[in-house]
Amino acid sequence: MSSLAEKDRPIVQLLLNAGTCPRCILRFCCVGSQTLYRHPDKDLMKDLQDFLKKNQGEEGTVCLEVVDPPCKRIRLEDTEEGPEDLNHNGALPRIPSENAGNAAVESCAGKVCNVCLGILQEFCEADFVKRVCQKVNSADYQFTSFVFSVSLPPQLSVRERAAWLGVKQEMRNLGLSLEKDDIVQLKEAYKWIIHPQLAEELGVPADGKSLFEVSVVFAHPETDEECRFLATTCPDCFKPAKNKQSVFTRMAVIKALEKIKEEDFLKHFPCPPSSPKNPCDALEIQCNNGAVFVAGRYNKYSRNLPQTPWIIDGERKLESSVEELISEHLMAEFKADSFNFSSSGREDVDVRTLGNGRPFAIELVNPRRIHFTAEEMKRLQQAINNSSDKIQVRDLQLVTREAIGRMKEGEEEKTKTYSALIWTDKAIQREDIALLDDIKELKLDQKTPLRVLHRRPLAVRCRIIHTMSSEYIDEHHFRLHLKTQAGTYIKEFVHGDFGRTKPNIGSLLNRTADILELDVESVDVDWPPTLDN
Repeated sequence: MSSLAEKDRPIVQLLLNAGTCPRCILRFCCVGSQTLYRHPDKDLMKDLQDFLKKNQGEEGTVCLEVVDPPCKRIRLEDTEEGPEDLNHNGALPRIPSENAGNAAVESCAGKVCNVCLGILQEFCEADFVKRVCQKVNSADYQFTSFVFSVSLPPQLSVRERAAWLGVKQEMRNLGLSLEKDDIVQLKEAYKWIIHPQLAEELGVPADGKSLFEVSVVFAHPETDEECRFLATTCPDCFKPAKNKQSVFTRMAVIKALEKIKEEDFLKHFPCPPSSPKNPCDALEIQCNNGAVFVAGRYNKYSRNLPQTPWIIDGERKLESSVEELISEHLMAEFKADSFNFSSSGREDVDVRTLGNGRPFAIELVNPRRIHFTAEEMKRLQQAINNSSDKIQVRDLQLVTREAIGRMKEGEEEKTKTYSALIWTDKAIQREDIALLDDIKELKLDQKTPLRVLHRRPLAVRCRIIHTMSSEYIDEHHFRLHLKTQAGTYIKEFVHGDFGRTKPNIGSLLNRTADILELDVESVDVDWPPTLDN
């Protein structure tokens, strides 16, 4: 049995007189029964009216059978009566009469709540729930559960504080106390009411861990100015931010309310707050699915294709990129808003990636479709491969966010294998390049290459060439196969970059050397798992 006791009478009476809705009254009476809040507003108002009609000496109750017991309560304190607790005759203030209670109930009917600004009134009704569900269904998302979130106007925190201070004073006069943390939070009560309705209408359960979010943004332009006095009393709580339209964010207002003294608050804001003319507006009803991650390996066969879009000073240099050739198909199939591409290293525009390819991962932001079978992923991989002869992908699969970290783990400790076509100014014979085959674990000092200095900090990096194997072609050309530490600048190791990489092929062979072609033959990262394609 969830009940309102005699100690709740002054709270009910005070808030009804002020124009507070039944559900907010239950919140301030610390009623923790979720079921009770779901009863119609009119029924709750009638229950409160019946409660106030009972004789003051009786134990009044709101008679509704519920499973869950109240989770919060008002505490009785042994407080000494001070001058502020007494009227001018030295007696405790009188609780408003029964007739006053009836008048308050009648005057509250149809009014917008002075505390929640209508959130716990019309926005709990079936019409609004259907409006939310229509928005969700029209967005065409795949989901098996949902999490519901609300964004409330910051001034609601101000009104909540004003109502609490009024109730607190009334309770103090009666030797009782009401702590702010005892009050059921507005968002909590709203979700108790709205969750079952949304779950029934959408046909899936509410789940706090769900990746599919339904959110509602409320605003109340009529009372937007109510927070401004806090900027005068607590100016250090309101700092301008680039990504915020107003300094009066909910967190800034809460911080100011925690800092301001009660007497200063009461000088600037009515207690209890006055009733508004209009309820809140539901500015936005939004849906968002958690990101989906797709991984695989790509081969790049073109020497005129960058890994990511090549744009300099706003001008596009080449028409496409590896990233775009892969992502355009994923974006279309997953119906995502945007994507983020990452890979285990990168190759230059004129470098091919052969062998088993380079591991990559794509984060698909806010996808409408999230469920794909292994067979559907195979077909998607084939569609990507059929669309261009410049790239091929393999092992395309869905992965978790956590799994992507394996692609970056110990990146500099990994090894990569290359094949370079090298030119020399002086004629060479086979024996001239044979010495390269005997060099093992060659340590390099590589100063940031001139060609990337505009986007990478100046530093000297130590890198290792593990092994080399030369293949003679003619007097001025040979092919060099290298196994190196990841992050080694191969082009600079060949030509020296004006002495910025030491040693280099030129210095080892005692002649000028340059690189004509470079291929990545393997990236030794054991991720993602190989699939049976």
